[in-house]
Amino acid sequence: MGYIEDKVTGMPAAFRNVSESALRDALRKMILVRRFEESAEQAYMRGLIHGTMHLSIGQEASAIGMTMLLTDDDYITSTHRGHGHCIGKGADPKLMFAEFFGKETGYCRGRGGSMHIADVSRGNLGANGIVGGGLPIAVGAALSIKKQKRDSVVVCFFGDGANNEGAFHESLNFAAIWTLPVIFVCENNRYGMSMSVERSTAVSHIAQRAAAYDMPGVTVDGNRLSDVLEAAETAIARARAGGGPTLVECETYRIRGHSKSDRNRYRTREEIDSWGARDPINILQAQLLEHGVIDDAAIEAMRADVEAEIDAGLDFAQHSPSPRIDDLVRDVYTPELAQEGNRQ
Repeated sequence: MGYIEDKVTGMPAAFRNVSESALRDALRKMILVRRFEESAEQAYMRGLIHGTMHLSIGQEASAIGMTMLLTDDDYITSTHRGHGHCIGKGADPKLMFAEFFGKETGYCRGRGGSMHIADVSRGNLGANGIVGGGLPIAVGAALSIKKQKRDSVVVCFFGDGANNEGAFHESLNFAAIWTLPVIFVCENNRYGMSMSVERSTAVSHIAQRAAAYDMPGVTVDGNRLSDVLEAAETAIARARAGGGPTLVECETYRIRGHSKSDRNRYRTREEIDSWGARDPINILQAQLLEHGVIDDAAIEAMRADVEAEIDAGLDFAQHSPSPRIDDLVRDVYTPELAQEGNRQ
């Protein structure tokens, strides 16, 4: 699906169906995702965050575009590279930072870290460190929605590496058989760790695999929010109306490596720079400026507001209490086993 414009105004077709305030909010969220991850990366380099993290810098349009039309009654399943998905679904950055820092005030009380943020109250069923792990969970949630005769939908994010997992094929097959309200969103950032999609996948576009399961499959420019939003609108409407699943492939790129230990020896600087020139935030910002949805002063104020939110979130996380040793098994075992564990 290409970039479609209004023949009169030149405004992308998908933008005509949402308010200008929603478009400004989308830009702000994309900037917030970027600054959240850049700040988390800096905190990691300063030794304030331990473990590892997987950054989605460069992929903000797919995360925000696919969640813009969702409500708290809709659901998402996410990936190990899911910070943008969380923010798109309404997560509070200060609670995300607290989770990164392993603090009691984090979304998972500091137990989950970067790869396992969840907030069921907002429909975020959780990120997942298992490649393709969110696919069967999304199908289960969609089956529950159908059994309860609700009009909610599930957006299931996964990467190109997951499209060769058995769970991918099993999940699409069941979703099609049962006509479930789920949208499968492949964020094709070209690499599964260091393996290029050209070397790992036989088809030229992952969306082609939808044909095997008798569902629509569409490939969009994942760096253009307008293209992502257009695909999201069609797929979500189909799911809500009882039409069943859709596979959406967002072609995008992660500017950073797979994880913090990635030395980027499998791709060239020229390739990274060429994708960096297609920055999704810059593309959306230019579109909104061109059509008078926002001006330079508003963008400057927006960025300042985001910086203030990031600073406040980092301060909140650093000054939040750490979990108590006595609560080590809380929320892990049943209360009876937790008490037994504490006695031991």
